[in-house]
Amino acid sequence: MNDKTASTRTSVTEQEALDFHSDGRPGKLEITPTKPMATQRDLSLAYSPGVAVPVLAIAADPAKAYDYTTRGNMVAVISNGTAILGLGNLGALASKPVMEGKSVLFKRFADVDSIDLEVDTENVDEFINCVRYLGPSFGGINLEDIKAPECFIIESRLRELMDIPVFHDDQHGTAIIAAAGLINALKLTGRDLKTTKLVCNGAGAAAIACIELIKAMGFAPENIILCDTKGVIYQGRTEGMNQWKSAHAAKTDRRSLEEAMNGADVVFGLSQKGAFTEEMIRSMAPKPIIFAMANPDPEITPEEVARIRDDAIMATGRSDYPNQVNNVLGFPYIFRGALDVRARQINDAMKIAAAQALANLAREAVPDDVAAAYQGVRPRFGAQYIIPVPFDPRLISAIPMAVAQAAMESGVARREITDIAAYGRELAARRDPIAATTQSIYDRVRRFPKRVVFAEAEEEQVMRAAISFCNQELGTAILLGRDDVIRATAEKAGIDLDQPGIEIVNARISKRTEAYTDHLYAKLQRQGYLLRDVQRLINNDRNHFAATMVAVGDADAMVTGTTRNYASALADVRRCIATKPGHRVIGVSLVVARGRTIFVADTAVHDQPNAEDLADIATEAARVARRMGYEPRVAMLAYSNFGQSVGERSERVREAIKILDSRRVDFEYDGEIAADVALNATRMEQYPFCRLSGTANVLVMPAIHSASIATRMLQELGGSTLIGPLLVGLDKSVQITQMGAKDSEIVNMAAIAAYNAGS
Repeated sequence: MNDKTASTRTSVTEQEALDFHSDGRPGKLEITPTKPMATQRDLSLAYSPGVAVPVLAIAADPAKAYDYTTRGNMVAVISNGTAILGLGNLGALASKPVMEGKSVLFKRFADVDSIDLEVDTENVDEFINCVRYLGPSFGGINLEDIKAPECFIIESRLRELMDIPVFHDDQHGTAIIAAAGLINALKLTGRDLKTTKLVCNGAGAAAIACIELIKAMGFAPENIILCDTKGVIYQGRTEGMNQWKSAHAAKTDRRSLEEAMNGADVVFGLSQKGAFTEEMIRSMAPKPIIFAMANPDPEITPEEVARIRDDAIMATGRSDYPNQVNNVLGFPYIFRGALDVRARQINDAMKIAAAQALANLAREAVPDDVAAAYQGVRPRFGAQYIIPVPFDPRLISAIPMAVAQAAMESGVARREITDIAAYGRELAARRDPIAATTQSIYDRVRRFPKRVVFAEAEEEQVMRAAISFCNQELGTAILLGRDDVIRATAEKAGIDLDQPGIEIVNARISKRTEAYTDHLYAKLQRQGYLLRDVQRLINNDRNHFAATMVAVGDADAMVTGTTRNYASALADVRRCIATKPGHRVIGVSLVVARGRTIFVADTAVHDQPNAEDLADIATEAARVARRMGYEPRVAMLAYSNFGQSVGERSERVREAIKILDSRRVDFEYDGEIAADVALNATRMEQYPFCRLSGTANVLVMPAIHSASIATRMLQELGGSTLIGPLLVGLDKSVQITQMGAKDSEIVNMAAIAAYNAGS
C-alpha cells in the first residue's frame, strides 16, 4: 500500500542489499553545491563577505528565504523508527536507510531536495518540540514510520504549530492513491459516491486516513463500516476504542467483518494476509471493488478472487499485480506542488485534487514511453488499469499542477502561479526520462521474460548477475561454461545456483553442438573458414557458441564482454549474427549529467567513419533515442562550426549532412558543429541559421577515438553516469559489457538485451 512494497518472491538477496548500500560512499545521499566553488571570488560570494547580503535581505523580509536559499525546494523526512516498514519498532537509527530512501524518491520523481532526520525519542511531546523549531530550514515536513496512535497526535499538533506543510505519508499517501483508484472503480461499475456501501478492515493510521479522505470527497458516513481485530467499530462499543476510531463508529447491528461485508460494494483491506475469506468475497454485491492493500501479502489475492467470481475489480499493494496502490504516485508530486506555491499546509482540497488528477490520468491514452513497458500491449482504462504506473512521466506535471491549483483556490498558497500551463511545461522539464526508461525496460521484461545467455558464466560476478536477473523475474539465465568449474566457483562464493530460472550449458558436451556448427559453417564457409575451423569456434569459444545459440533461436539474447575487450567480443558475435536489414551496427553510449541525457555515437564500431558511415550512424542513433522516449536533435560534431575552420574531417561531416538531406530523414540534424555550441543554447544563438530547435541530445562523433575519450573522461571526472555502449543494429539481441563489469552493470545490460529481444 506504499512505496515500500515487498514481494514474497525476493527480488534481491540480503547480500545484494547490503552491497548496494555500502559500495563506494556508504548510504544513498550526498550534498552537492549548486554554485561554482572554483575561485576565491566564488568562495567570497558563497560565504563571507558576500553571504551577508542575503542574510540582511531575509532578516528584512522572511519570504526572501525562498529566493536566496534552498528552503523552497527542501523537505525533511523525519521518523522515530517506531513503525519501520513491516518490521515494527526498531528505533530511530535503524530507520535511517528507509528515510534516506524516501529522500532519494523525492529527488528521483519530483526533483525535490530532501534530508532525512531521525529523532531518538518515543515521547510525543519531545518529538513535537524537536521538529517544531526546524521550520525555518525546510519548505515541508514528511513524517514517516511513526506508530499509531502517536502519529495522529504528532501530525495534528505540528500542523497547528508550523506554517509549512506537515504530511504523514503512511496515512495520507495511501489514502490519496486508494481514493484515486476508488474514483475510477466506481465509474467503471456505474456507482455513485453517495450511495455506495464500503467496509474498511483495519483501523490504523492508513485506514483512518482513507476513511477521512473519502468522507471529505462526499462519501456518505452512514454507508461506511470500519472494522478492527475485534470486529465492527459501532456506536456504543467500548472495548479497544480510542478517539480516532470513535469518530468513525457506525450505527449498525453488524458485529463481525463477515457480517459487514455481506452486500458491501467496496472493501478496503489495510490489515493482514488472509483477512478476507472466499465466503466474504462471495457475499459482496455484484461487481465488487476489492482493495486488498496489506503488505507484503494482501488480505486475499487476485487469483483467489478470480476462482469465485469474475466481476470484481481489484487493487493491491503489490507491484506484481495490476492496480498497485503505491505511495510514490503521490508524495513526491504533492510536495512538488505545495512547495512551488509555498503552501502553509497540505489540506483536504489538495489531497482530493491529487486523487482526482491521478484518476483522470489513468483514463487518458497511455504515452509510448509507458506503453513500452507492456511490449505492444498498450494498457487502457479498465478493470486492470484504474491507477497509473509509478514511472508514468506525466505524473510530474499532472499531480503538482492540480495540487498547486487547489492550494491557491483554498487560500493556503503564499505564491500565485499565474500561467498554470507554463508551470506544467516547467514541471515536465524536471523529469529524468533515463531512469524512467530503465525501469520501463525492467517492467516490460518482467511481463515478457526472456532466455538470456550469460557467455562468461565461470566468472563470479557473472553468476551473481545471473542470480539477480532471475530473482528480479526477468527470465531464464543460461550459464555457459564448464559445469564443474561453475559449481565450484559458486560454492566458494556462497552462490546458490539450484533455483528456478538458472540453467547451465557446457558447450563441449551439449547435444546442440553439431547443429550450431552446421549453422555457423553455412554462414562462414565462403569467408575462408573450413569446417574444422568452425568446429573449434563452437567447441572452444563461448562467444561463438552463445551467439549461434541466439542466432538459431535457442535463446533470446546474450550478454558478454566481462573477460575480453569490446572489439574482440564484437568480432566474435558478428561472425555469428548478421546486421539487421536496413540498419547499421553501432555503439551508442548514454551520458547522464545533472538531469541531461545525451546519446553519443558511434562509441564502439566505426574507427574512422566516412560521410556515408556518419549519415548511417546519425540515423541509427536517432532511432535509439526515439525508442527511449526522446525526440532526437542530432548534432554532427567537428572541431569547427559551419566552415570555421576548414579541414578534411569537417568536410566529411558536411558531406554527411548532404546525404541526410537527400534521404529526407524524420529527425532534426545539423553540422558541422563543435560540442560546446551543440550543447549550449546561448552559444548556439550565435548561429541563427542552425536547424536544431534546441540543444542537441544526440552527438555523432567524427571518429571512435573522440567518442571514447570524451565519454570515458566524463565518467572518470564524476558528476555524470555513462550507460553503454549499447550495441544496436544486429539482427539478434546482444549486449557487450565493459571488461571487469560489476554484477549490477551486467544485470542492466542483460535486461537491455532481453528488452531488445522483444522489439
